[in-house]
Amino acid sequence: MCYQKNHCCMFFLKLLSIFVFLCFVILQTQLLGVLLAAASNFLISVSLSIQKCAHLRLACQTEPKPYYTSKLWWCGIILLGLGEVGNFTAYGFAPIALVAPLGCVSVIGTAVISVLFLKQTVRAADILGGTLAVAGTYLLVTFAPNVPQELTARRVQNNLVSWPFLVYVILEIITFCILLYFYKRKAVKHIMILLMMVALLASLTVIAVKAVASMITLSVKGKMQLTYPVFYIMLILMATSCVFQVKFLNQAMHLYEATAVVPINFMLFTTSAIVSGVIFYQEFQSAALLSVFMFLFGCLLSFLGVFVIARNKKEEHLQVPYIDCGRIPGI
Repeated sequence: MCYQKNHCCMFFLKLLSIFVFLCFVILQTQLLGVLLAAASNFLISVSLSIQKCAHLRLACQTEPKPYYTSKLWWCGIILLGLGEVGNFTAYGFAPIALVAPLGCVSVIGTAVISVLFLKQTVRAADILGGTLAVAGTYLLVTFAPNVPQELTARRVQNNLVSWPFLVYVILEIITFCILLYFYKRKAVKHIMILLMMVALLASLTVIAVKAVASMITLSVKGKMQLTYPVFYIMLILMATSCVFQVKFLNQAMHLYEATAVVPINFMLFTTSAIVSGVIFYQEFQSAALLSVFMFLFGCLLSFLGVFVIARNKKEEHLQVPYIDCGRIPGI
């Protein structure tokens, strides 16, 4: 069993090493953004697993307390915040279509953590899925659009009032309200409803994060952008959407396994982020047809990889529970 775990970890580490090396060869100017996004998404996978562990421990208590009273849960939240800060920084060095798909690292990280700490056995599907996900992510990185990274406040203002973005926002608000109605009024807490609301909020977050990070970067370089009102509008949008993302994502983690939440969240988040980048920042406006096709093929491989990892992924019934709930008198 230990040999299988060590072999699995070494295999995934080799895949990540090859991926980082290829990124260095092909995208030296965007390497910092790639490395930041990869490291941050792995940290996010650790934080989600810690939060799930906290929920399980609280559920084993005779008198369960609210999850926000758990120090372990807050530790997971802090790690999640650090991971999101890393992702925020990465958007200042690379386009949305390049950073968003690197959430694949969180899926692979969750699979490794499940094997090492949650006592799950190594499956051939995990190795196959990890290989497909890394190969797909490599294609995404290789054929990502090469767009200018400097986004001025005036350009952000013009994009905010463009008709494609206005139509997109209206459709997104209508969809979100419908999902929220089923969630609140009908008490439907299906994993797809929760994570679709997270993805819709994430699309706005990605747009705001990219704008804020770029304007801060330009201001540090001497081109002051912080005096424009649009900077504070995007800052408020970023903070608000992040708070509600955490709320719905934490609800999903409370109700479902991390091995189910993380892959589905990755697929929905990546799709919404790429679509928002295409609509708001026109990232594929001058891309060649072959690059667009290979990028979409990379998306397909990544999604197939996370599907293979998550397919029939269930907790095993162990003789000894991996979380010690203590002995209950009389039982």
